[in-house]
Amino acid sequence: MTETLELAEKLKTEGDKFIRIFSELTDDQWRVEVYTEGEMWTVRNVLSHFVTSERGLVKLFEQIRQGGTGVTDDFSIDRYNSSQQAKTKDLTPAELLDQYMEVRANSANWVSGLKDEELEIKGRHPFLGETILREMIKMLYLHNQIHYRDFKKVISEK
Repeated sequence: MTETLELAEKLKTEGDKFIRIFSELTDDQWRVEVYTEGEMWTVRNVLSHFVTSERGLVKLFEQIRQGGTGVTDDFSIDRYNSSQQAKTKDLTPAELLDQYMEVRANSANWVSGLKDEELEIKGRHPFLGETILREMIKMLYLHNQIHYRDFKKVISEK
């Protein structure tokens, strides 16, 4: 199996895991506060973040694949996340989950279409800075795992 297919399979498997996790949440769990510094985020906001960040990142990855440089020096993750939360504020958890399924399937499909040598293309990631596409793709699933750890902790405390 090629490295790109392995990465795509990892995205698919990890995505399926999160679909199951989010599908099993109760109405009360969706409203549990996960982050309270700066803008308050509930579990619902975390799922919204999964959707919007991944959708934007895969567009960025494609831009880099085609020769672009990535994000600009003045890119603000906080400003981007805030604007994306505002765009999804009226979506229900079920609608966000549907979007997550679609976004993750599109991401896995995009990765599976890469050539292994394209994983070495460099660009500027919003969080990682200057790095290669391989590391950016790996960050898609690591990013979700970090947020999952945070919301799992607060849910288990309730």
